[in-house]
Amino acid sequence: MKNYDLIIVGAGPAGIFAALETVASGKGLKILLIEKGRDIEKRKCPAGIRNVSCTVCPDCSLLSGWGGAGAFSDGKLSLSADVGGNLSRYIDNTSLDDLIKYTDGIYIKYGAPHEVYGADEEKISKLRNIAAENGLTLIPSRVRHIGTDRCPELLKRIKADLNSKVDIIFSKDVRTILFEGEKVAGITTEDGDRYYSDFVIIAPGREGSLWLEEQAKGMGLSLLRNPVDIGVRVELPASVLEHLTEIAYEPKLIFYSKKFNDRVRTFCVNPYGEVVKEYLKGVWTVNGHSYSNKKTANTNFALLVSTSFTEPFDEPHLYGRSVAKLANLLGNGILLQRLGDLQAGRRSTRARIKKGSVKPTLADATPGDLSFALPYRYISNILEMLKAMDKIAPGVNGRNTLLYGVEVKFYSRQLKLDRNLETEIKGLFAIGDGAGVSRGLIQASASGVIAAREILRRRVKSS
Repeated sequence: MKNYDLIIVGAGPAGIFAALETVASGKGLKILLIEKGRDIEKRKCPAGIRNVSCTVCPDCSLLSGWGGAGAFSDGKLSLSADVGGNLSRYIDNTSLDDLIKYTDGIYIKYGAPHEVYGADEEKISKLRNIAAENGLTLIPSRVRHIGTDRCPELLKRIKADLNSKVDIIFSKDVRTILFEGEKVAGITTEDGDRYYSDFVIIAPGREGSLWLEEQAKGMGLSLLRNPVDIGVRVELPASVLEHLTEIAYEPKLIFYSKKFNDRVRTFCVNPYGEVVKEYLKGVWTVNGHSYSNKKTANTNFALLVSTSFTEPFDEPHLYGRSVAKLANLLGNGILLQRLGDLQAGRRSTRARIKKGSVKPTLADATPGDLSFALPYRYISNILEMLKAMDKIAPGVNGRNTLLYGVEVKFYSRQLKLDRNLETEIKGLFAIGDGAGVSRGLIQASASGVIAAREILRRRVKSS
């Protein structure tokens, strides 16, 4: 039996920043940070080294471990309050802006670049007007881009600062959250160890969101319904979007389809980047990266359709997984189709892909037909969005544009939280993407700061 002043479950951005904030207070709290994945230096993907199946890994090293899924993301810090999460539900906009600036400053301290995209208000205003004239809404957002290659080094610097001040345990899965009545008591692990504390911060990341949902149901906590976003990743010549990305880096465009009036949006734009695949609990999905010192000839971005469900269905995760599994079944992984082939109602072949002018950066994607995996509604919405985008960026709707499928964003079920991100169990806090609080690095990190500050306030008050 071990006692701590604070236990943090999960070493992604949310958990790390909760630890940083607690340590920075100088209060000398005894802190445990427990993570089911590996340390950053040991996070290697076996499939990238030798020809093995992802099924051999119980936990994906690209998603779990020090830094969470953000460790190998392309490292975008969205510096606008209305992008990257739901913290505005809990704190006012002024406080959120201040918190984002504070969190951003910590990233800069540990090596994030000083350059910020989207800061030229005059140019952004012009882009927004052009988008509006063509049925698109541009969401202004200042972005600091760390780069997939620089993220691990930044995370190593943070860990070096925390090593002597926090007990960090890797490769240890938390089984249950302990509570007595309406108060948290600690955690138990899969190997039977017990750790006790009056304060527990849960930061499981998206990979651990289903675990948190199960824990919440077991404790009788209130859960809110969340949508799931389903779509494709688009890849095209970088020059097509260059006039947008050189100003905004990640132009966030929203469109409402005429046929279904569904919300379609761009997400995770990667100028001169590459398309990658992710494996999560038996499902392949697609994503994108971009680097600080390496460029490809292509830019990629996601086109996502927001899907909400009505009663009695209440399992958006299962629906998203079923669509992804169908694409995996058809393509033995990730499906790839030229836009021209989709428009012509025919499958893509390797010969047709090779004949096209856009070379795929995800070489092992399987040419096929996305219309066999994505429901008609999604295909219709995506095709409408591409036509609209083509008006502000000619070439987007070109027949050689590549579509990878499917991309699914499993937004976590949200727990009922107060303004300090505390659950209905006293002393138990839920933060980050896995708790449905955030959808990106900055707001995930900021959520850790919010929880840590409230715990510090109570510790000072009780001492």
